[in-house]
Amino acid sequence: MLAINDITNLARDLTLGLSDQDRFERLLTTVRTLLNCDASALLLYQDQRFTPLAINGLATEVLGRRFALADHPRLEAIARAGDVVRFPADSDLPDPYDGLIPSLQGELKVHACIGLPLLVEQRLIGAVTIDGFDAEQFANFSDDELRIVTALAAASLNHGLQLQALERAGRIGTASRQLSGLSHQSEMIGRCDAMVALKRDLAVVGNSDLSVLVLGETGVGKELVAQQVHQLSNRAAQPLVYLNCAALPDSVAESELFGHVKGAFTGAISHRQGKFELADNGTLFLDEIGELSLDLQAKLLRVLQQGDVQRVGEDKAVKVDVRIVAATNRDLKAEVSAGNFRADLYHRLSVFPVQVPPLRERNDDVTLLAGYFLERSCAKLGLDQLRLSAAALGQLQRYSWPGNVRELEHCINRAAVLARAERNQLDVVIEPHHLALHNIDDQHSSAAKPVEAAVPLQPNEGFKAATERYQRQLIRQSLEHNDGNWAAVSRQLQLDSGNLHRLAKRLALK
Repeated sequence: MLAINDITNLARDLTLGLSDQDRFERLLTTVRTLLNCDASALLLYQDQRFTPLAINGLATEVLGRRFALADHPRLEAIARAGDVVRFPADSDLPDPYDGLIPSLQGELKVHACIGLPLLVEQRLIGAVTIDGFDAEQFANFSDDELRIVTALAAASLNHGLQLQALERAGRIGTASRQLSGLSHQSEMIGRCDAMVALKRDLAVVGNSDLSVLVLGETGVGKELVAQQVHQLSNRAAQPLVYLNCAALPDSVAESELFGHVKGAFTGAISHRQGKFELADNGTLFLDEIGELSLDLQAKLLRVLQQGDVQRVGEDKAVKVDVRIVAATNRDLKAEVSAGNFRADLYHRLSVFPVQVPPLRERNDDVTLLAGYFLERSCAKLGLDQLRLSAAALGQLQRYSWPGNVRELEHCINRAAVLARAERNQLDVVIEPHHLALHNIDDQHSSAAKPVEAAVPLQPNEGFKAATERYQRQLIRQSLEHNDGNWAAVSRQLQLDSGNLHRLAKRLALK
């Protein structure tokens, strides 16, 4: 039987001035006390998947996982039921939390599991899952009692989402759009102070037309930030157009940005719109903006100042309404001082600068991100379960991640493939040797050293051939060190970006 005092406490939490996270965590604590369960989770439902908002008795990495209904039949059953779901102890539906309950030693084969779908006006907004080690653990609770808990939990979650929507929107008129949340394609995983501050800044600037300059190391997720700025804006229904400035040879850069007319130059066989026209009424994301040549910087500045573009080979100008989000891993202030970047363009772009923190400064976010990538790898590999051993998780937490989030993603994906091949089962555990972080450590320790390449002369090989072979080897080695980032290679080898691209083509590397 449920205690009246505990139900009262659950209802009272709805009216307290708590933060969303505190409310969600108190909700689960009360549910755990009410039902005496060993593990519980509060899940948000959106876009055919469940996102954990709070957990109790489960591994921290669960907070980073995103459970697609198509991959988790037990959660799909909860989503479709519309009422309390009691799973038989011998259910053959895989449990999404198998192996993710730290207090349990060994595998959980027989246990009690209940799903409580949370509905508001017959619309599914989330769920609470409760698990117990004893198969009869919840037998004394009637479905009517569980429905009381479900109704109060649904009200608490809906209340938190409404407050969250109003806080983000800043006005009631846009609350309905915010309630649906952002697309999971641009979701930013992280709960550390630095990420909370970043998300707050993006919420502030998103619903404006200010230019945003995204700063941060390679691999921190600058493109993800640009996507979120766009989705938080009034332009969200319009295009978000991407352009990597580091991959633009000078010969085609102007055409890519502004378009061209037929016959403007050799190879211009038809009219073509540039990125500015394609992004009209939307957002243009200029990645690696620090790689643009000074000549192109001047032309870009003119467009930003006048609001119109002129296609290559055409006299007529076309008006465009484009919001600019730019990103770079360079110190643009230093580049301005060195004469490599125009000061007027820098000030035009950096109306609202945001700094994306490196992964090594994000505390426990490594665990959340690992859970996110594990769930994605699990689905891609067709596994029932994919998780980290305690030793593997400890290794991830101790590593400094010079390649940031991108490196972590690649590490998890590689380890998942190796672990599956070794175990050849549908329930896979990643161990430290699958991560191979000792090899990455060796590479990182030598990353700051000059790239070395031995070039022994071949028989009958002349100076030119030997030099080209050395250049080819040097560029390949630098590409490997820099994760295929040509802009980083340009900086490491101290070569002009355009010259590097031309050299790479001549050496048949591109």
